[in-house]
Amino acid sequence: MSKSILELAKHLDSAAINADAVPQISIDQELSIADAYKVQVASIDQRLGRGEKLLGYKMGFTSKAKMEQMGVNELIWGRLTSNMELKDGAALELSKYVHPRAEPEVAFRISQDIPEVLTEADIPNYVDAVCAAIEIIDSRYKDFKFSLEDVIADNCSSTGYVLGEWLTAENKFDHLSISLEVNGEVVQSGSTDDILGNPWNSFLEATRIFKREGIELKKGMVLLAGAATPAVFLKAGDEVKTTCDGLGEVGLLVK
Repeated sequence: MSKSILELAKHLDSAAINADAVPQISIDQELSIADAYKVQVASIDQRLGRGEKLLGYKMGFTSKAKMEQMGVNELIWGRLTSNMELKDGAALELSKYVHPRAEPEVAFRISQDIPEVLTEADIPNYVDAVCAAIEIIDSRYKDFKFSLEDVIADNCSSTGYVLGEWLTAENKFDHLSISLEVNGEVVQSGSTDDILGNPWNSFLEATRIFKREGIELKKGMVLLAGAATPAVFLKAGDEVKTTCDGLGEVGLLVK
């Protein structure tokens, strides 16, 4: 029997709270992409109802190869809440996650409400800072297997993020190297070009998509531009660090 949007949302919310691996939603019922986003919103609403704050958004599928693999032609997105934020150097409690992974990213800080679709020339008026970041992804589905609709409903697997030192947004992002280290060893490396050709393109695409969807990007919000490399599985004792040329570094410990 099909479940309602709210029932699915509460199901995924419970899985996140209890670090429970659950079967894919799509196994038992059909779910459109539009419905999947409704589940995501309703699931995040559970958190907001418990006192969390909406602090921003994350963009996904910022690799054209990944888009083609999943059969989509634009980015997907998830929501960032206050309980998802970890301070630079903080400890990630492994027991709170199902099968967490880390990705190196670039983050933007919105300097004023964004009322419209922006162009490159508009960027200085709406972004006042950038930084290196780490996103923690952790699908609640068993074996980390899911359809496109499943992952969207599950907040695009986004469960945490760590921000480095905010720097002025004058930085150019062309061809900057970015890496993810675990215990002092570089395990993934890439370029900011791997984020939709340039992280600013991800930001501009977000303004287009969010305007269409009626989502407000507000002053002070954070926007994660998307992963520059594949994600790395985390285990207890890991020391994780992202380094990006011109943006410094950011790290976390895994307990």
